[in-house]
Amino acid sequence: MGGWAIAVHGGAGVDPNLPPERQDEAKQILTRCLNLGISALRSSLPAIDVVELVVRELESDPFFNSGRGSALTENGTVEMEASIMDGPKRRCGAVSGITTVKNPISLARLVMDKSPHSYLAFSGAEEFAKQQGVEMLDNDYFITEDNMGMLKLAKEANTILYDYRIPITGLESCSAVAESPIVMNGLPISVYAPETVGCVVVDGQGWCAAATSTGGLMNKMTGRIGDSPLIGAGTYACDLCGVSCTGEGEAIIRGTLARDVAALMEYKDLSLQEAVDYVISKRLDEGKAGLIAVSKNGEVAYGFNTVGMFRGCATEDGFMEIGIWE
Repeated sequence: MGGWAIAVHGGAGVDPNLPPERQDEAKQILTRCLNLGISALRSSLPAIDVVELVVRELESDPFFNSGRGSALTENGTVEMEASIMDGPKRRCGAVSGITTVKNPISLARLVMDKSPHSYLAFSGAEEFAKQQGVEMLDNDYFITEDNMGMLKLAKEANTILYDYRIPITGLESCSAVAESPIVMNGLPISVYAPETVGCVVVDGQGWCAAATSTGGLMNKMTGRIGDSPLIGAGTYACDLCGVSCTGEGEAIIRGTLARDVAALMEYKDLSLQEAVDYVISKRLDEGKAGLIAVSKNGEVAYGFNTVGMFRGCATEDGFMEIGIWE
């Protein structure tokens, strides 16, 4: 065993003109969450508990696109989604269409632990949340002033808008007005900068776990489901590794990105970083995405084909890194 390891992400596709103060804020949040996970691992908390703990912290901060601060649908509401997976027996739980649950990742954990199912969505998931007594809040709690402004901008542009944190003032200097639109599922969009959150952990026993949570796309169609709650696409964990993805959900779904990392390690005997590099370069077609991963041997890896990815990682031997750009 190589000891414990942890990685967190706050999304891939960072706007290259993101103001320095927002970059600093992102790094501070990632550092806080990483330290929370490190402390839990030093206290011998199991990997599955650590990923839930860290993602709950990310969901509770409005900076990233999950929980409070989630991107808004075309109707101005939030529809959150999350998934969690425990590597040793490949147990998993996922939720979609969440509108009132403060921490969707914990509801996904309850689906895994307290229901006979792996995935609950919309009214069924909300009813299950009430039965389980989780903290629930009015939809207004999740809606920030920044996001309301970005939704207005997206509607005026008649497009899906990804970077919900691009400052409304000085927008002309941001890549939100890209000259060459990116294509999603064959349709042009003007901005690519999603900010899903995720955490992957291998604990001191060599057990891996992964968790991912998001609000989805700004101005998305009501009822749209992305990769984050889909086991094997946005999240995957097994006895070999744990993976959490972020980016263009439709491309991640088509490439079954998270599972492919594990499959390459299992069937081709690739190392963790080799597997990550392969799926980023070969499995995204024209899509844009990133991912973080850990292995049962205490390795940590990440990869992305976007301008940047909010990320942080640490290992038991004292290594720690926080980054945004290449």
